[in-house]
Amino acid sequence: MTASISDLLLQWYDSHARALPWRNPPGAPPPDDPAWPYRVWLSEVMLQQTTVAAVKPYFEKFTARWPSVFDLAQASDDEVMAAWAGLGYYSRARNLVKCAREVARRGGFPDTEADLRELPGLGAYTAAAIAAIGFDRRAVVVDANVERVVARLFAIDAPLPAARKSIRERAGEITPERRAGDFAQAMMDLGSQVCTTKAPRCLLCPLSALCEGRKAGEPERLPVKPPKKAKPERLGTAYWIERDERVWIVTRPGEGMLGGMRALPDDGWSAQGDGSGSAPVSGDAQALGAVRHSFTHAHLTLSVVRIATPDTPPGEGEWWPLDRIEDAGLPTLFAKAARLALAER
Repeated sequence: MTASISDLLLQWYDSHARALPWRNPPGAPPPDDPAWPYRVWLSEVMLQQTTVAAVKPYFEKFTARWPSVFDLAQASDDEVMAAWAGLGYYSRARNLVKCAREVARRGGFPDTEADLRELPGLGAYTAAAIAAIGFDRRAVVVDANVERVVARLFAIDAPLPAARKSIRERAGEITPERRAGDFAQAMMDLGSQVCTTKAPRCLLCPLSALCEGRKAGEPERLPVKPPKKAKPERLGTAYWIERDERVWIVTRPGEGMLGGMRALPDDGWSAQGDGSGSAPVSGDAQALGAVRHSFTHAHLTLSVVRIATPDTPPGEGEWWPLDRIEDAGLPTLFAKAARLALAER
């Protein structure tokens, strides 16, 4: 059965693989190009908790601007954070720079899963993916899509996260010695295109005859997930401070929410968690409205307030030209606030 699963899946992948800018054609060995593991690594970091559609333009922008890991290692933190703006989960960008500099110091990416785990910001999944896809090493690659496929294939009905140990063991049993990279990507494609969270397309699945979850009649209930907790609601305020066709933009502290990003001054909502911080400046204030944004851990309603230009603006920052505000690399939350403020001018 084990051989049948990998053989059937690879046959399906040879005909149905998605064409993606960071992928090699099915069956082809990894390119003999130092930039290849860089592209695999970059795509895997970007794809964490982010859709393929959202990642494509960022991947193309990054690889055009920084074609190799050595180029990226020479970039400043500010440049990388600005280029990442809008992709979310900004700790990934901070780790990206740290990892690039360490890889450059070593002279290139290591080619084993164990050595890849030593790089900053690389967890078990990313290290396995780079080893398998970047270097064609046998490695067990388990992301959310693979987790779903394996849980259904073997009818693993223990609730998550307790089920993950069994899921990984089963994934290891079916991972072949050859074409491990193709197998990992085939599992990802199967999970995203066929074995979907809702309404799985079992009639199109190459593994349907072997799927214990389908035989049980309710594949969509697997994997069993704990009930979601309601996200807390937070309130905060951002300040629009304008002078001579420029707006005051600060740089947030390196750690914490949106760390190291350019932003509008705010009342400390990210630190307080309840919007109870105090305004950073005094003066005439005009409420412009509010924007809403959802993080993984909370919903935020951010009021936007225009304040008359103070003699000394708050925080460490710079006066940014209004006609170049799109180039500031503001994270999505503050980009929304800036658009609101500009619309109310």
